[in-house]
Amino acid sequence: MIQRKQTIYLLLAAILGSVISFYNPNLWRARLTNNTYQYFTGQSSYLYFILLMIIIALSVVCIFLFKKRPLQFKLTVINLLISIGIIILQYFKIKSEAVQWQESNMLASSSYLPAAFLPVIIVVLLFLAARGIYKDERLVKSLNRLR
Repeated sequence: MIQRKQTIYLLLAAILGSVISFYNPNLWRARLTNNTYQYFTGQSSYLYFILLMIIIALSVVCIFLFKKRPLQFKLTVINLLISIGIIILQYFKIKSEAVQWQESNMLASSSYLPAAFLPVIIVVLLFLAARGIYKDERLVKSLNRLR
């Protein structure tokens, strides 16, 4: 199970998802005119947090589906699409918060924090995992043809 590269990719995707949701949840920081900071975290939005939990759960489940490669591939592709959706959701949530603070003339400056780029890394890892699963399935089919 652990010898396969895609298992490592799926495990790293699950770990990065848990980092976003629990350990370093700050994704965006806004400095207000009264010199206080407002943060957008991985736990600010229920939908964002639920999608992160789904990404983590699907990644872990896919690790243990190594004997059912077609199902593992499908779930990994679904997980990849959810990860792309979470990037889009993150962008629009942060954009709406920035607009809200700008309208009240309270926003002095804002910046993305390093944890905001972890969903992009998750997408890359899930893509690499799906590609590895697909190659394994193709190899098994070619070996079955030789029998």
